Amino acid sequence: MKATLAVLFTILISAVPIFATETSPSPAVTSAMPPIIPVRDFFKNPVSRGYELSPDGKMLAFLQPWESRMNIFVRPVEGGEAKRVTSEKDRDIRDFGWKGNNVLLYPQDQKGDENFHLFRIDLKSGQIKDLTPFAKVRAGVLDDLEDISETDVLITLNKRNPELFDAYRLNVNSGEMKMVAENPGKVSGWVSDHKGRILAATESDGVNSTLLTRPNETAPFKKVLSTNFRESVSPQFYTFDNKNLYVVSNIGRDKAAAVILDPATGKEIKMIYENPEVDVAGLAFSKKRKVVTFAEYETAKLERKFFDPQTESMYKALEAKLPGYEIDVVDHDKAEKKFIVAASNDRTPGTRNLYDAETKKLTQLAEVTPWLKENEMAAMKPIEYKSRDGLTIHGYLTLPVGREAKNLPVVVNPHGGPWARDSWGFDPEVQFLANRGYAVLQMNYRGSTGYGRMFWEASFKQWGKTMQDDITDGVH
Repeated sequence: MKATLAVLFTILISAVPIFATETSPSPAVTSAMPPIIPVRDFFKNPVSRGYELSPDGKMLAFLQPWESRMNIFVRPVEGGEAKRVTSEKDRDIRDFGWKGNNVLLYPQDQKGDENFHLFRIDLKSGQIKDLTPFAKVRAGVLDDLEDISETDVLITLNKRNPELFDAYRLNVNSGEMKMVAENPGKVSGWVSDHKGRILAATESDGVNSTLLTRPNETAPFKKVLSTNFRESVSPQFYTFDNKNLYVVSNIGRDKAAAVILDPATGKEIKMIYENPEVDVAGLAFSKKRKVVTFAEYETAKLERKFFDPQTESMYKALEAKLPGYEIDVVDHDKAEKKFIVAASNDRTPGTRNLYDAETKKLTQLAEVTPWLKENEMAAMKPIEYKSRDGLTIHGYLTLPVGREAKNLPVVVNPHGGPWARDSWGFDPEVQFLANRGYAVLQMNYRGSTGYGRMFWEASFKQWGKTMQDDITDGVH
């Protein structure tokens, strides 16, 4: 701890002014050093974000500032003027989704109370309606039932009991709803199959977790698998015949793997993918073609193990069109012919693009923060080192642009949690510090997630001890 405090004290007495203005003098400036960028430019709302395609692929919806708050806008895919369809002035709209081609749904709370209500926008009439107008009740969308119903969605509500979330089927046109799964007392998550039936759930007592399943909607839930706090089973989605479950599990292994589970017995049937270095984070699939497309995992950067040649081919084509950027397909139309593609890296939140899989045409929709120039941002370099007891620690080092990497002031920036991790990518806080001349050191100390059970368990009863040593050793 003393070494870390000494480093931080050195930072405080040697660093350049952190809130320097554009006219403030800066030491050791070279000709390649970028200008001092105003603080607000790193943290203000983007030009736009959250692009989503209507199911028929004809309309785009996205979030864009209006009256300093993020609101929903829509426009035709082929181009034309965007129309604002919400008028929130007090709080940003953070998320939304399509329900059919003429309805948008979005959650919103009041004054930060986190009791999110579900609102419907009728794009034909422009009418906005609160579909869950209950005081001190929080709503969430569980399943949009895109392939099941033109009007219904599955939602969760704690209307019956503030401590418990039940599942309801809601008609977004009429507002009528019906409970389809009552929380028996500890359910923290519901799982629906490809027919929209809630056939599985996970419950927790705060320490241990249990998987509950049922064969149909009228049968009671049965506990089929319990895990202690060291183990985890995370349901992903049902197999396409609705008989079994894809899950991410670390039962009997160090690194979490993607497997198929028998929901009737809780037994593992088949291994799908495991990585020898890190945990598998999750699985993706094609609704239209009913195939598992890839597994995601994170080493120094986000990576994918592809199972579907068509999806892999598309990602490779996008990487060729957008070299130097991390590619993420974030949305698509129901026919899976048009896709929204996010392209970003460690020096920019990048662009959002429309990709037509039939014509292979890629069209830029927006540059997220055009006022931040990519060539003026600093590279986030993956690093690794040995802690004093021999444990390998991974992390990132960001060095300021245009300065010699010698005797730099350093900000040591460990992530919170502590059971979380830092990831490679654009970080406005890190870039702000680098722009002021600081080097920024981030490390995934023992206990950070994603590196397996042994690495995580190495943090038990070590908060402020070997966890702190990992940070100090990284500074050295």
